[in-house]
Amino acid sequence: MSAATPQTSAESTSAPAYKRKALFAAAVGYGLDGFDLLILSFALGGIIATFGLSDVEAGSLSTITLFGAVLGGIIFGSLADRYGRVRVLTWTVLIFAVFTGLSSIAQGYWDMAAYRFIAGIGIGGEFGIGMALAAEAVPANQRARATSWVGVGFQIGVFAAAIVAAPVIALWGWRALFIIGLFPAIFAFVIRRGIEEPDKFVQSQRGHTAGESGDSSESAGSPDLPTFGAKIRALVKDKATVKISFALIVLSTVQNFGYFGIIAWLPNYLSERMDLGVTKGSLWTAVTVIGMLAGILIFGQVADRLGRRPAFWIFQAGAIVSILVYSQMTDPTALLIGGFFMGAFANGMLGGHGALLAEMYPTQVRATAQNVIFNIGRALGGLAPVVIALLADSFGFAFALALLPTIYIIQFLAMFLLPEKRGIELE
Repeated sequence: MSAATPQTSAESTSAPAYKRKALFAAAVGYGLDGFDLLILSFALGGIIATFGLSDVEAGSLSTITLFGAVLGGIIFGSLADRYGRVRVLTWTVLIFAVFTGLSSIAQGYWDMAAYRFIAGIGIGGEFGIGMALAAEAVPANQRARATSWVGVGFQIGVFAAAIVAAPVIALWGWRALFIIGLFPAIFAFVIRRGIEEPDKFVQSQRGHTAGESGDSSESAGSPDLPTFGAKIRALVKDKATVKISFALIVLSTVQNFGYFGIIAWLPNYLSERMDLGVTKGSLWTAVTVIGMLAGILIFGQVADRLGRRPAFWIFQAGAIVSILVYSQMTDPTALLIGGFFMGAFANGMLGGHGALLAEMYPTQVRATAQNVIFNIGRALGGLAPVVIALLADSFGFAFALALLPTIYIIQFLAMFLLPEKRGIELE
């Protein structure tokens, strides 16, 4: 059976209805990723108490999940380039859902770590596949906005977790949060039944350039398609590509380190160390997440109108200032307002990574590039919960947070290595 079937119905993948469906599927798939990662953050207090873990051991559960995501990103990115964005996205959601649900029956650190690692494998495929699907489904002048909507899906998942976590824990305990993670399995079947593969992917698989209509006898997954090794080598095929891949890994690492450095310990910091309690800590975190959501939407508009470099530079400067100011705040009202702006600048760039990665690589390796590069950054950035815990144990969380702005200077410089491709059609 071929991986992709070209559209024969009246609804082409260039039609507005298809674009909406593709963006919705990509956004919800990535939203499940965000939901899972934040319920783990809210469950950490209960997990620590139940299993008698140290802060460093508890923080390592987030890091282990992200290491699984690297493996999943490599595997599923390559599979999505061969068998289809929609089909493989379905597989990743099923793996994520099942092993998130199994986390609810963990009896200690090691089996919890195993469940988190395998759930991470499923999570690892969702970013790159969803971003590739979104980028291929829209015109070039809307690409950053489309991938930003996928990033918004992630934040809505995070926001949902921030809202439901406190009442669920109060009523049924931390294990119930992971039981909720089983429900995405239903959505996986909805994805597969309702959405076709994008035209750019179908044409690439059949050896045609966009718009050609030649013979379609060549099946997807045929031997002439790039092998896994060839796809990885394509990310470092020459000096110019090495420079681009290196810059994107730096950008992804900083993005993820900043995000996980803030979000993994923010609920615990606000509820316990700033004496806001679980309910207020949850609400204050939710406001920070709303800021992240707003920042992503604004970033997409700026990147499509002004260009990728100006958008990243504006938000990187904003992240440096807002995180530094937030780290010095102690008043609850100031923390509420400051959290919104810190979230907007620190995570507003998320959607832009999908557009950048899509623009730098051809269709036959696009999902591989998205997943491999972003998940390398996610694994390195995933060290943030452990690094923050170590620094907080010695110097306090405020000090650890105050060090975060320095990483955005590195990200700022990396943008000089990337060509500007705003409005240019995908290869």
